[in-house]
Amino acid sequence: MIKTQKTQVIIGMHTWAEAASVAELGRKTRVPVISFAEPAITPPLMPIHWPFLARMAYNGTAYAQCVADMVHAYSWQRVVVIYEGDANGGDYGMLALLSETLQDVGSMIEYRLALPSPSNLRNPGEFIREELFKLVENTQSRVFIVLQSSLEMVIHLFREASQMGLVDAESAWIIPESITNLLDSVNKYDISYMEGALGIKTYYSESSSEYQDFEVKFRKSFLAKYPEEDNRNPGFYALQAYDSIKIVAQAIDRMASGNGSSKNTLLREVLSSNFLGLSGEIQFEAGHLLKNPTLRIVNVDRKSYRELDFWTLEHGFNNSLPTKQGSTSVSRNTERLSGLVLWPGKVIGFPKGWNLPTKKNPMRIAVPRRTSFSKFVKVDHDELTNSYKYSGFCIEIFEKVLGLLDYDLPYDFYPINGTYPELVQLVYNKVKPYYSIYRVPYFLYILLNMLLVSSHHTPQIEMVNIQCSPTFYILPS
Repeated sequence: MIKTQKTQVIIGMHTWAEAASVAELGRKTRVPVISFAEPAITPPLMPIHWPFLARMAYNGTAYAQCVADMVHAYSWQRVVVIYEGDANGGDYGMLALLSETLQDVGSMIEYRLALPSPSNLRNPGEFIREELFKLVENTQSRVFIVLQSSLEMVIHLFREASQMGLVDAESAWIIPESITNLLDSVNKYDISYMEGALGIKTYYSESSSEYQDFEVKFRKSFLAKYPEEDNRNPGFYALQAYDSIKIVAQAIDRMASGNGSSKNTLLREVLSSNFLGLSGEIQFEAGHLLKNPTLRIVNVDRKSYRELDFWTLEHGFNNSLPTKQGSTSVSRNTERLSGLVLWPGKVIGFPKGWNLPTKKNPMRIAVPRRTSFSKFVKVDHDELTNSYKYSGFCIEIFEKVLGLLDYDLPYDFYPINGTYPELVQLVYNKVKPYYSIYRVPYFLYILLNMLLVSSHHTPQIEMVNIQCSPTFYILPS
């Protein structure tokens, strides 16, 4: 097409794998390429490798930090990441970036679920269902972060997760910008599966006369072509496409004014663009958009969504649009969202984000019977009733903490005849019924947070931060 139709510029590509392939073609033919995609981590030599590539996009830094801020705001310590993999490994950059930002806020990725493209699957729903069953068996976290994925895959994912009860009162879902930016044009039936999810979208103003004129024309044209669709708003990608055409049109106008007519000149004029477009501020530096994006947190509600807080890299969350980016006079806000969030299961109180123990599956706690200090832990066995009585400082502390929780926590004590290293080995070897991950004894945390009022008073707990799960903990001996 470049040769036969004398193509002067190529516009499009919403995934980095597509953009990289077309950028290589642009390099060989010296045709400018405007892509809507950017790698999560920008290689330093990209302008040299692909000099004819202009990216109307941002790298993954802001998005990863926004996700990490949400995870931190609700004290979710472990998350599950789900993404649609590609043969080029384009998702590894975002995985690495997100893992690093989560570690910075004290959280971690517990499980990674890579899903192939639906086009490569005979039965996408069945495949996803089997993978979700594996996920449930191997993880405690119920915080699901969906990274770059196709809309088709995400719809399959939420449909199966909903049927399995994973989009319920104890779960939290965060959907990616690539999906949230499409919600304006997604069928309302498909959106309903995502009810309660949080999404991140690129903010754009709808108040300008230019936008309102565009919206009227877009809705009229869309209705004529797709009368059966119920969502007819333009959405971010339509605005981005409009701005890309405007970039080229203005560049050609400047060339016609005497700035040359070569492909190098067209590229130079494209990269010198500087105007406020419908999708945001258009100004390039090193081949990509200069300004950090302003993001908007949205909450999927029934068959649509509600807009909540704004988010910027400089200020964090804000219930109003930051007036000036880059200002350091206001500290970053990483508190919980100020807007009312309707969580999965139509719950208003935010989810714990992990699989709560139940009476059928209580938290299991191994208690050593042979201890050096009985005042810390003591196990008495009643031979007549074959029952056990547990006492001591550690037991009292545990019971005291249970009383401070705002939810019920079923548990069972298990007396164990063994040394502390043997108990640790039981966990490491996943010996039934002790099959879960070993964690640092909570007693160490309590010691760090105890405040001794005086030598004549009982030690008091100033703060205890314990995240429980249906795994067992070992009381120190």
